[in-house]
Amino acid sequence: MSRMVGTVSRGIRAPIIRSGDDLSQIVPASVLEAAGEAGFSLHDRDIIAMTEAIVARAQGNYASVDQIAADVRAKLGGGTIGVLFPILSRNRFAICLRGIAKGAKKVVLMLSYPSDEVGNHLIDVDVMDEKGVDPYRDVLTLERYRELFGYTTHPFTGVDYVAYYADLIRESGAEVEIIFANDPRAILSYTKDVLACDIHTRARTKRLLKAAGAGRVCGLDDIMTAPVDGSGYNAKYGLLGSNKSTEDKVKLFPRDCQGLVEDIQKTILDKTGRHVEVMVYGDGAFKDPVGKIWELADPVVSPAYTPGLEGTPNELKLKYLADNDFAALSGEALRDAIKAEIQKKDGSLVGNMAAQGTTPRRLTDLIGSLCDLTSGSGDKGTPIVLIQGYFDNYTTE
Repeated sequence: MSRMVGTVSRGIRAPIIRSGDDLSQIVPASVLEAAGEAGFSLHDRDIIAMTEAIVARAQGNYASVDQIAADVRAKLGGGTIGVLFPILSRNRFAICLRGIAKGAKKVVLMLSYPSDEVGNHLIDVDVMDEKGVDPYRDVLTLERYRELFGYTTHPFTGVDYVAYYADLIRESGAEVEIIFANDPRAILSYTKDVLACDIHTRARTKRLLKAAGAGRVCGLDDIMTAPVDGSGYNAKYGLLGSNKSTEDKVKLFPRDCQGLVEDIQKTILDKTGRHVEVMVYGDGAFKDPVGKIWELADPVVSPAYTPGLEGTPNELKLKYLADNDFAALSGEALRDAIKAEIQKKDGSLVGNMAAQGTTPRRLTDLIGSLCDLTSGSGDKGTPIVLIQGYFDNYTTE
């Protein structure tokens, strides 16, 4: 009988990770204990993944509000700072904003509209159209924004982020002015010292600002790139990918974790004889159809992974083959013909009509999204995910 089970994704429970814990031992031990308890075995090309959160926690990679403030002050002068395009998030940005504000006399906060970069909406696009507002050109003051759109709250959190961010800045000791615009250069009418807080468009934002005559320009990826008064840091991503830890501290994105995934891969090979792939994952990359939120608030889905996870899927679309090449076949004849076609595929299928409709994304982004959905972000207690059968296809028995 043919094998009937394809890809399986399992959440694996682990101890609560603390600073200094050795994940190179904890992760393999947790997976092997789960395998013994649930009665499954590991196979070559299984995937073991762990959340970026436990990696950063084990590293002790944290920064306080005061440490962020010191770095912002050193790099942007401590005067009036333009803070551009932050995402609307209590978890992702609020504590960072407290640190930024403590490092400035005044913050000119420029919010993108109708939504932030990851899809959190400030205003309804239909209302924006009704009011005749052009988001590509119009720069709105806070007063004009309130006159047009009133006091809107986030549909899931119930927070008015405009008021919330303004209060955070004032409570941190800085003056605040809020404007709404989508051209980063609009900030230069208010200040020449700018902190670009966008994630995936940051390089373009900084390039446009510098070309338009800005003075000091940084991105979140330029803040906390080295230790400040004993803090954690991330040389590549800075504050990008950070999360709230306490009211006065953020957990930074993990750093230098390539060695960790390779160590775990070796440990599993030594203990089981199986060559698995290993990755660290953060946010998945997918969009909520109701809330319109694009999940990826981390700079990348996976900051570290073993070489076998490089590349993109190279798959044929079974329904295309069934409806076109083998439309006259059915039953076992159809099954055998499709299996033979899969076995014949060689090299890249780019441009092959039978591959159209397969997901053209990197493996790490696809697998990271599956892991993020499996582990969740709440109280499941499964920061490790084991995926089996991901690289199998219809011919695998």
